[in-house]
Amino acid sequence: MLTTQLVDYLNQQLNVAAIKDYCPNGLQVEGKADVSHIVTGVTASQQLIDAAIAANADAILVHHGYFWKGENETIVGMKKRRIASLLAHDINLLAYHLPIDVHPMWGNNVQLGQLFGLADLEPLAGTGPEGIVYTGTTDMTLSHFATHVTRALNRELVVCEGAADKTLRKVAWCTGGGQSFIEQAALAGCDAFISGEVSEQTIHVAREMDIAFIAAGHHATERYGVKSIGEHLSAEFGLKVSFIDIDNPA
Repeated sequence: MLTTQLVDYLNQQLNVAAIKDYCPNGLQVEGKADVSHIVTGVTASQQLIDAAIAANADAILVHHGYFWKGENETIVGMKKRRIASLLAHDINLLAYHLPIDVHPMWGNNVQLGQLFGLADLEPLAGTGPEGIVYTGTTDMTLSHFATHVTRALNRELVVCEGAADKTLRKVAWCTGGGQSFIEQAALAGCDAFISGEVSEQTIHVAREMDIAFIAAGHHATERYGVKSIGEHLSAEFGLKVSFIDIDNPA
């Protein structure tokens, strides 16, 4: 498949033009003109690049790429080494941040809700790009649900705040660093809010607004969107796609 065709397809399917983001979405580093093997992963770290080189990949597709607003714009040090590795092996780097979070079929949020077995999945209105926060329903207690999340993600929770015997009906979540949406979730009548990260003030909001809170890890909650997109590309175009999970406790 031509790289240009792949990029055009993903840009259209992920509705890139309609989403304002903190980084460029799409092709960030140009490599080979043809793509037959894609490595997918959460972050374009050196470890993932090295794994893609070892796998003879033509492209890397990630959620966390490069060139974030506010970062040092010079290509030196760690950034230089990463980009030099991509260029030396002619590997394309494609990155999609918010478009992967919010997509209604392949997005991090909807994929996480499905992984947890929640019902009635739908975006929570009024929280930014549609799909940046999702809600779903369950009938588990907080204690049971926390155990369920731990098993589903195969990692210990960063924090679980709330009464263990509280029965959850409506749950909201935002993968990654989405803890600031906890107030909107509480105001929407949710019994619990899940995110990847936690801030000091998040715990006070949870306690004072009587909403259970789970932080399950930034990396752990954002593995599933890019993996789902890779599986779609493999089925749709017959491309070889390898998901490589570089472990990260954050």
